[in-house]
Amino acid sequence: MRVTEAIILAGGLGTRLRSAVPDLPKCMAPVQGRPFIAFVIDHLRQQGISQFIFSLGYRSEAFTDFLAGYLPENSYRLVIETEPLGTGGAIRYACGFAKEEQVMALNGDSIFKISIQEQIDFHLDRNADCTLALKPMRHFDRYGSVLLNPDNRIASFEEKRFIESGFINGGVYVLNRSSFLAESLPEKFSFETDYLQALHGQRNMYGLPQDAYFIDIGIPEDYERAQLEL
Repeated sequence: MRVTEAIILAGGLGTRLRSAVPDLPKCMAPVQGRPFIAFVIDHLRQQGISQFIFSLGYRSEAFTDFLAGYLPENSYRLVIETEPLGTGGAIRYACGFAKEEQVMALNGDSIFKISIQEQIDFHLDRNADCTLALKPMRHFDRYGSVLLNPDNRIASFEEKRFIESGFINGGVYVLNRSSFLAESLPEKFSFETDYLQALHGQRNMYGLPQDAYFIDIGIPEDYERAQLEL
């Protein structure tokens, strides 16, 4: 089975990147003369994603002309928050516009060049509610880590601290849309804290490590690194 829909979270303020990109949403920050989100879209299209739902908030108008010239008219939809809903509220709102039972959801300010089909197959084989793409990393303290049980079920989410080696949440998810929409969660909530961390013990949540290229442009140092690497 293939999954062809992806929700891209692109509504963040990007406050930590303001010094480098003062007047644009983080996902529209220019990298090699193109908005960063173009690299995200390109990777997804190469992996078989053909329908996009962009969850927008801050400076949503900055995306309009670019997307109109970059994607076919019938291949994307803009879902604009009138007030911040948190990552969880944004994904749930966007899920209401999705058509497939399984949908990708990911952050628009990072690229994790995984095999999406591998993640989808893993997710379906386990009848999962949510499957996370995990990035193996060494010597890190910027991110929290994810611990797995032997069957790849999520065992726990650990707070940020220095770790010699482990897995981080790469911000790419396959979601069972029906089970996610059925959760009793408030209108505004954090996907990471109120859904993943709070419910992983009661739901079928799995993690699939893939040692693929990863970059998150959330801080100026990594934004500058993107200019060289992408």
